[in-house]
Amino acid sequence: MKIRKTSWALVLLTSLMVLGACGSGGQDPTDSSGGNVSGGASSDPNVLVVASGADPVTLDIHQTNDQATTRVARQIYETLIKQTNDLELVPGLATEWEEIEENLYEFKLREDVVFHNGEAMTASDVAYTLRRAVDSPSISHIIGSIDPDTIEVIDDHTILIGTNGAFGPFLTHLAHPAVGILSEKAVEEAGEDYGISSVVGTGPFEFVEWATGSHVTLDRFDDHWDEPAGMERIEFRTITDSSVRLIELESGTVDIVYDIAPSDNEKVEENDELTLLATENLGTEYLGFNVRNDTPLQEVGVRRAIAHAIDVESIIRTVHMGIGTQMSGPINELVFGFNENLEATPYDVELAKELLAEAGYPDGGFSLSLYVGDNNQERIRVSQVVSAALEELGITVEVNQMEWGAFLDAAAAGEPDMFLLGWTTITTDADYGLYPLFHSSSFGEAGNRTFYHNQRVDELLDAARSTSDQEERLAYYHEAQEIINDEMPWVYLQTRENVSGIRNWVQGFEHHPTGSYFLDTVSKN
Repeated sequence: MKIRKTSWALVLLTSLMVLGACGSGGQDPTDSSGGNVSGGASSDPNVLVVASGADPVTLDIHQTNDQATTRVARQIYETLIKQTNDLELVPGLATEWEEIEENLYEFKLREDVVFHNGEAMTASDVAYTLRRAVDSPSISHIIGSIDPDTIEVIDDHTILIGTNGAFGPFLTHLAHPAVGILSEKAVEEAGEDYGISSVVGTGPFEFVEWATGSHVTLDRFDDHWDEPAGMERIEFRTITDSSVRLIELESGTVDIVYDIAPSDNEKVEENDELTLLATENLGTEYLGFNVRNDTPLQEVGVRRAIAHAIDVESIIRTVHMGIGTQMSGPINELVFGFNENLEATPYDVELAKELLAEAGYPDGGFSLSLYVGDNNQERIRVSQVVSAALEELGITVEVNQMEWGAFLDAAAAGEPDMFLLGWTTITTDADYGLYPLFHSSSFGEAGNRTFYHNQRVDELLDAARSTSDQEERLAYYHEAQEIINDEMPWVYLQTRENVSGIRNWVQGFEHHPTGSYFLDTVSKN
């Protein structure tokens, strides 16, 4: 059985209307597919077993921004504002909020919230979390609009939070999973162990253990302020091999498999005991060029030549088995700010050779490194396609497969000449889909792993986040995307879908368009 949802355009419109009504104007590096299988049967009605392709990097959500981590952390932590599966902004740990003066908001907090360590959540914890988040190089692009000097605790359940000038998507950024509220006491007591052996939130599930490369175990938090979660325990198993994940699903030892490989979709659909859930998401796949390294990639003509030499439609058809479509820009049509006037780069080897000759490399004659995480088999196959395509231009590509965390660190440090990654514009707003990836203040870990810098793009992205006028913001984003397309720090690959395989005894599981799912509503029948 197959379920496919395609109504996010309408949902997005609804979300933007909510933003406007609230006075507002956000993996990653995300994604995954990469560990070991732990044994045990999934037939226990009280335990939900979820297979994922990659281990978390750390469960300290201020120290990373990858999808594998977020998918686990989302069950542990909660945000002031929650973005539902329908992309609606609703009360989370805050019951209400109001812009009491320009760029200054007052938030009222729930009075019945306790952390997993038994401590009551107060406005002091919120202030601590936000100040710590602003200082984090991993997520400062998410929360960096906050002016820490404006954060003021009024009482235990009232807090003021202001921004550095107008910031259109402020409220959606507060719904980002990386802005989950931390326990100041827990973080300070744990020190460097926080996020590894000590993990404390307010969410429906509490941390039990993390066996690196094997599994993360969470138990239902019985003192949660909201309705109790449907499962007593969740076990996230790290299984890097997509074919092994499928076998575990078919045998019933896991209940849900994230990121079903395209080649396995048909097997899931044909199995009467399984359901394939496929929905559009907010993500994009790309080949990034490091424009800072001393290589021919510093030349725009070389980057354009490579883009024309890669048959993206063939990659989608043969590697991704028809899942997704070729991107025409860095964000897709589900994201506010999308420029519908952009056109996808056509596959044209002869034009690629001409451009390379014009750039001074008529026969290629140089080598480039290409890094790819070992947790994603589709990206590994794409790296092989890219290598073969560039060989036709006389360019030698040295592919380096790396463990996921090491890969992210290496790309952030600027080691590779090229790399394959994805990004999910989790806030549904172009600020999050462009600023971290193309603004010069976001070099490295924050997201701009190409080290791309264009002064006009910086100006446009700064201007777009400093006004709540949606028409102005749209114009800024359109121009920024046109410049980015002209200078081509990326080869745009495919816009993605969330694809999960589910045992039919699982009830209440839904995709979130960000690719990070809420599991408190899930049960087993």
